[in-house]
Amino acid sequence: MDEQDVIKALAALAQPVRLQVFRALVVTGDAGLTPGTMAEGLDIPANTLSFHLKELVNAGLVTQERASRNLIYRAAYGRMSEVITYMTDNCCQGAGCAVAAPAACC
Repeated sequence: MDEQDVIKALAALAQPVRLQVFRALVVTGDAGLTPGTMAEGLDIPANTLSFHLKELVNAGLVTQERASRNLIYRAAYGRMSEVITYMTDNCCQGAGCAVAAPAACC
């Protein structure tokens, strides 16, 4: 993944409605959601939702599939993993930076 792809993905998520939509798709999982279900569940007008879905698809964070008369949208987990990997690739200057396990208590 190159820098421009990461910028596009982060810019797409840097908007409250798009972040809500993406998180809803992540929670839903592989089943995905139709625009009507998302619009109702997130209380977003259909035309507004359509604009935001287009931006998420363009950024590669969401996929779109036609199923009969419906469009199904799903989070693109692989793409989001690539963004996270890019962001943390040189974490802690190469040193291990995992959080230490908490000490056992009584």
